[in-house]
Amino acid sequence: MRTDCSFDCWKGERGLGDTGRREETWVGHGCGVREDGERDVTDETKAAGRHTPPAVSAQPEILTPLLRDRESVMVYDRSHVLGPDALRAILEAARWSPSAGNSQPWGFIVGLRGDDTHAGMVDVLSSANQAWAPSASAILLTLHQVATDEDHEISYSDYAMFDLGQAVAHITVQARSMGLQVRQFGGFDHRAATERFAVPPHWVVTTGIALGLPAGPDDDTEMPAWVRTRARLPRSRLPLEAFVHSGKFGHPADFLTD
Repeated sequence: MRTDCSFDCWKGERGLGDTGRREETWVGHGCGVREDGERDVTDETKAAGRHTPPAVSAQPEILTPLLRDRESVMVYDRSHVLGPDALRAILEAARWSPSAGNSQPWGFIVGLRGDDTHAGMVDVLSSANQAWAPSASAILLTLHQVATDEDHEISYSDYAMFDLGQAVAHITVQARSMGLQVRQFGGFDHRAATERFAVPPHWVVTTGIALGLPAGPDDDTEMPAWVRTRARLPRSRLPLEAFVHSGKFGHPADFLTD
């Protein structure tokens, strides 16, 4: 594990597959540097080139405010308490998201700031994520099911991670409608989390979610300088022409160029 990185750096293992338990060791660095010294392509390190058109800002006149005002917040109001009714509403959004064959292959472990579950989650976070995530009102670990168990038959496991992603997107929108924000992350020890929370082998711990009320613009003085810098980066995205195709892959969709 690198110790000289300022961003989301982690090393861990996860179990994959429908039969047995195959271990895959992986390393990632939010700073853009892999364990072998080469650079990963991330939102912050991606360079424009022939196959990566320059990023452009979202068009606020098109997007619903729930999406237009969404941000991956890193600085949260430490005094905010997420009550049970609000938390239930947010998780109901996940419950009612679509899934293949209505298989509903998602799961969530919820830690509220100050409880034992939250403390256990903080323990398995990467050192970079420990700098900011504990200030959120809640941390959620997401899971997806990869095999059938005695209580839940799953016939569409190939789509389970996709369905989990839909459920998390619903959480994001519901939280935004309540004045809250979320930040999703992968920087934590997946194996340690699996063991800490007794996750059975037919479920895979997938990602983390920080959830809470954004702090004010001047409330980040206790954060490391790299957090303050990264939290203030402008949002940017590739243009539609870079990833919406027609006719063949790589050909911008006709309706975009007419």
